[in-house]
Amino acid sequence: MDTPYGSEVVPVWERPEPQPRAAPVPLRRATIAATAIRLADAHGLDGLSVRKLAKELGVGPMRFYDYVRNRSELLDLMVDVVYARIAEADRHSGWRDTVLTIARATRAAALDHEWFADLLGGRPHLGPHALAVGEATAAALSQAPAVRGIDDLQRAVGALNAFIIGAIRREVTERRTARSTGTDEAAWQASLGPYLTRMLETGNYPTVARLVIDGAHLNAEETFDHNLTTVLDGITRRRLP
Repeated sequence: MDTPYGSEVVPVWERPEPQPRAAPVPLRRATIAATAIRLADAHGLDGLSVRKLAKELGVGPMRFYDYVRNRSELLDLMVDVVYARIAEADRHSGWRDTVLTIARATRAAALDHEWFADLLGGRPHLGPHALAVGEATAAALSQAPAVRGIDDLQRAVGALNAFIIGAIRREVTERRTARSTGTDEAAWQASLGPYLTRMLETGNYPTVARLVIDGAHLNAEETFDHNLTTVLDGITRRRLP
């Protein structure tokens, strides 16, 4: 497409829907995205292909390409549907409550759509709903007491995103491992308990022993909330370096 800035690729969100055809199966990008999400929820991203998606929709693969040019555009559409759900989370007047709400909504969405965690932290998500979530997050953080300029804001956004992405990916990985091995955390700990006890009794790992024996065993949601609060406390109480 020729624009005032030269020739550029028009993102899938800005391209109009193809003209309706006299076809037995009506098709729109929203339908494609919803069906792809259902397949990815059931089989993961590795189980999502244009062939499977076209078959599920009851259309030929070539018709599918009228709506999305490639797999990357399909993932873009899917991701932005998830961000639409995150964007619907209730907003609050205070910056901290807004950030907490967005972070919790992001975690909840990723637990419902585990493939979403695989796409966090890669290339930027620039769909309209992803941008809306990014705007709400950055606007809230810009009001934190220790954020006094654009450099502070960049670091605050970076620190928050690093925590959210890392925490979500770890939790999703643990869930997948439990499913694939048939062993949950309690069973895994029980199987390795005798070995760990022997190692700790050597006295070579006193701090690890304290963590294992005396540390609180919080569930995933409590851990997420506690660590998220710690990150926000750091943003609030001191100027970022």
